Amino acid sequence: MGAALAVMHKRVLVVDCDPQGNTTTGFGIEKHALEHDVYDVLMQTAAIDDVIQPTATESLWIIPATINLAGAEIELVSGLSRETRLRNALRPIASRYDFVLIDCPPSLGLLTINALTAAEEIIIPVQAEYYALEGLSQLSAVLARVREALNPSLHVSGVLVTMFDGRTRLAADVLEELARYFPKEMFRTQIPRNIRLSEAPSFGQPVIFFDVKSRGAQAYLALAREILEAEKLAANAAPER
Repeated sequence: MGAALAVMHKRVLVVDCDPQGNTTTGFGIEKHALEHDVYDVLMQTAAIDDVIQPTATESLWIIPATINLAGAEIELVSGLSRETRLRNALRPIASRYDFVLIDCPPSLGLLTINALTAAEEIIIPVQAEYYALEGLSQLSAVLARVREALNPSLHVSGVLVTMFDGRTRLAADVLEELARYFPKEMFRTQIPRNIRLSEAPSFGQPVIFFDVKSRGAQAYLALAREILEAEKLAANAAPER
């Protein structure tokens, strides 16, 4: 999604907050060659400007993650302002970018809490599978607690169905169930199951650059257009100050 927004002439910073570092790998960054990563930002041992890495795309940057981040959950437990480390680090630089995208780990620990505290909006990707629905009630409860205690302005801007196969009844059932949970937040775009989406990371490229004509790439471009359209509508609807 970051690459899709970048090709539409938006300045984008992607923050990889997942210890697996899949987003970092997907941009072709050699993790072993990095001096610093997002772990150092959270531990306050490196300035954020020293961690931001350029990508092959002129208007797209990344704060990478390595396996070092796996220890952050434990180390942050006793730290001061442990939930706001990422927000405090991003605040001075956020205005340089049109979008700052934070990739969260698939768990609801301190790394995810840091991301939710730093964010203004959340996009919830949901696989078109039954088990993915089971985590939504837990996520909704976590979002409510974060809004109450740490970030009152946080809101769900969209629910994105991924790994979608329109030929199956299950996919249709998942869409129907999600529409009951989030009647106004569902994206029109769904990300399909697509082999090119799976292949692109092994070449260190976002699918937009790996095979722009693939169904996966076209879906992300459609998603980016939908996001920009929603942003424009929100700007027009905002009251004048």
